[in-house]
Amino acid sequence: MRAVALGGGHGLHATLTALRRLTPDVTAVVTVADDGGSSGRLRRELGLLPPGDLRQALAALAVAEKGESLWAEVFQHRFGGSGALTGHAVGNLVLAGLFEVLGDPVAALDEARRLLGVSGRVLPMSPEPLEIEAEVSGLDDDGTLRRIRGQVAVASTPGRVERITLRTPRRPGGVPAACDEAVQAVLDAEAVFLGPGSWFSSVIPHLMVPGLHDALLRTEATKIVVLNLVPQPGETAGFSPERHLDVLFQHAPGLRVDAVIADRDSVPSPARLRDAAAGLGAKALLADVADPGREGVHDPDALASCVREALGLSETEGRKG
Repeated sequence: MRAVALGGGHGLHATLTALRRLTPDVTAVVTVADDGGSSGRLRRELGLLPPGDLRQALAALAVAEKGESLWAEVFQHRFGGSGALTGHAVGNLVLAGLFEVLGDPVAALDEARRLLGVSGRVLPMSPEPLEIEAEVSGLDDDGTLRRIRGQVAVASTPGRVERITLRTPRRPGGVPAACDEAVQAVLDAEAVFLGPGSWFSSVIPHLMVPGLHDALLRTEATKIVVLNLVPQPGETAGFSPERHLDVLFQHAPGLRVDAVIADRDSVPSPARLRDAAAGLGAKALLADVADPGREGVHDPDALASCVREALGLSETEGRKG
């Protein structure tokens, strides 16, 4: 099964870990709008794609395929101390070096996956760094919408995000370019996944890149949305599960999906979620997919089992390759 997962950060990590239990042919398409922490520093200082979410996807696949390994651990290691390297992840620096030496982020990521021994592929959603701009309500007493920029600002806003757009800082006013290989991966996929993750800063941005948006509408793959276990403070505080689907539809009115996966205990009203899923052409699958030992984290085995059900796979077909 050719599977493609779109997202970023810890949410994408959960999907990749689950999918690798079902198939060796997994491609991650990763957001490139991060402007905080180590990634933000490298982006500002070197003008490169922010490497953090790309690094996390590579590490997730490496651990899922080979178990804990030295290179996966090194890639995730952050320097301490109080000097210039403080807070930088080793993998971010390796990717930044590969980006500069090879001059092509796709070639750099392919080289990094060979270094880690990863069979799956990691691709950026765009070959250029992008910037999120959000319209936010609730920041002013008069109810006006305020525009804020940057992934960190959007993820931590105390207001209510109403809508996002993507900007191209290198080409003011330009249309965000899609990574050609990512577009082709979506078109060739048998299953495509959106979520879980930061809804406005990791999931929806993929729908704001015209080339990827069109590919998601055109692909014949089974399309599955995986909902978060809990609303995210700031970005989606107070959002019900069905509200997550509503904003997805608002940003991509033509999008239709086949299944929506949600944790049973995270859904106050299953009937409302089923109605919202039906509005996207999907069936809602409610199951116990939360890790009982870690709050807010999906259990990869349980999520893989639910994905297998959504795809109509048998135990044999869904066995890890």
